[in-house]
Amino acid sequence: MTLDKILSIGGKPGLYKLLTQTRSGFVGESLLDGKRVSVGLRNNVSVLSEIAIYTLEEEVPLREVFQKIKDKEKGGKTAISHKDEKIKLEEYFFEVLPDYDEDRVYASDIKKVIQWYNILHDNSITDFSEPEEETTKTADKKDQEPSK
Repeated sequence: MTLDKILSIGGKPGLYKLLTQTRSGFVGESLLDGKRVSVGLRNNVSVLSEIAIYTLEEEVPLREVFQKIKDKEKGGKTAISHKDEKIKLEEYFFEVLPDYDEDRVYASDIKKVIQWYNILHDNSITDFSEPEEETTKTADKKDQEPSK
């Protein structure tokens, strides 16, 4: 499963897997407890593949931040909890993304990133590669196959 099917819903804890769209919104399933929720179009919903973290030079897609955490932790869960104190969270995030913009990335944002990474890890969603690369590779292979 890719990050374009994972949602964060404002006012609701955790992350949700997009199951289906309806006329008035969509149905999601919690990655924490498996409960299904109906979400209207008025809710504040973010797709993880569309979120980016501010750095001093550019915005880094969340999937790249997750990949850096995964590399740092050698594929495991984070060494710290999202409930740790602000200074520990900032030190950890500085190790992951040294040039993040400290003025625009708050401790609450860092908490969410760490919590989300651990939720995804618990649900075996650890492929943070870019989906476009896979389709490009498939297209390249078809071009290289000899025609019959």
